[in-house]
Amino acid sequence: MSASAEPVFCTIIPPHIFDRLAESEDPLHHEPARRALEHDGLLRTRRRVAAARGLPPTTPAAASDNPNRTIYDAHHVTTLPGSEVHTEGATPCKDPAVNRAYTALGATFDFYLKVYKRCSIDGTGMPLNASVHYGDKYDNAFWDGDQMVIGDGDGTMFLDFTNCIDVIGHELTHGVTQYTANLEYYGQSGALNESVSDVFGSLIKQYSLGQTADQADWLIGAGLLGPGLSGAALRSLKAPGTAYDNPQMGKDPQPATMDDYVKTPRDNGGVHINSGIPNHAFYLLATALGGHAWERAGKIWYTTLADGSLAPDADFAAFARLTAATATNLFGDGDETKAVLKAWSQVGVPAS
Repeated sequence: MSASAEPVFCTIIPPHIFDRLAESEDPLHHEPARRALEHDGLLRTRRRVAAARGLPPTTPAAASDNPNRTIYDAHHVTTLPGSEVHTEGATPCKDPAVNRAYTALGATFDFYLKVYKRCSIDGTGMPLNASVHYGDKYDNAFWDGDQMVIGDGDGTMFLDFTNCIDVIGHELTHGVTQYTANLEYYGQSGALNESVSDVFGSLIKQYSLGQTADQADWLIGAGLLGPGLSGAALRSLKAPGTAYDNPQMGKDPQPATMDDYVKTPRDNGGVHINSGIPNHAFYLLATALGGHAWERAGKIWYTTLADGSLAPDADFAAFARLTAATATNLFGDGDETKAVLKAWSQVGVPAS
């Protein structure tokens, strides 16, 4: 890992959801939420301390067109990585969570390699490791800067996090961002960091299913909410603010446009909330262009992220301007550039 690729602690379930669940009078809701908040807070602190100390140099892996995956079983404790249970090329095992994690890592590797010619997370063949069965009914999944860590869910609020390929693709894309623009995890640059992971998490799911933009559900975490929580998903790129609305979680707070931008000190300045704005801009672009969203819309976003022009502290407007310039560089001053400018205009972000 290079000195510039500084990891942050990124979870798929944001603190504002757990904050609301922790207030419930029902112990089935507040107990796992409080445990998750306490545990995630501790891990965030450890990550900040590790970042402040600096990162040790590492030797890049040999680039290959094949993934190098290892799945570990954490055995319901929080010591990582756990015991090795599945390696690259091995036959499927008896544990469905292990097999699902292995498949999702492979799908993410294939997507970045075949679509954007990026070899693994770091671009140089980084091995992909994941630990499943992390913690006791742990209600989250995260990228820790080196590997995927995946909880089983408590079965009432959230189900097994290996069920959602877009969740795993989202978290692994935090690693891609870490090794490219390394967007600072606060305010608008942090919301862009989260949005990029949502965009490519959705595209990885669409690619694995062979879906066009109009066929996709544009949801993150569909099927993740358990029987105790009604709702479609964690987030919606198509319609931010509509993914869930229930007494336990409240209403999805994501805005779709800058008119409803949320100013808050929580969640690193609302990185999981205001990400709805660039998420929606991408959805508008992808559906306007049609076809497979990874081919043109996704290429514009990926190139903007990875070509070295995006500053770590970029705000929405800076990112928007770069996507417009990238569209012109890739496709000429035609439909793609016009669609990019229109999409950002629709969400209230100036792109020119």
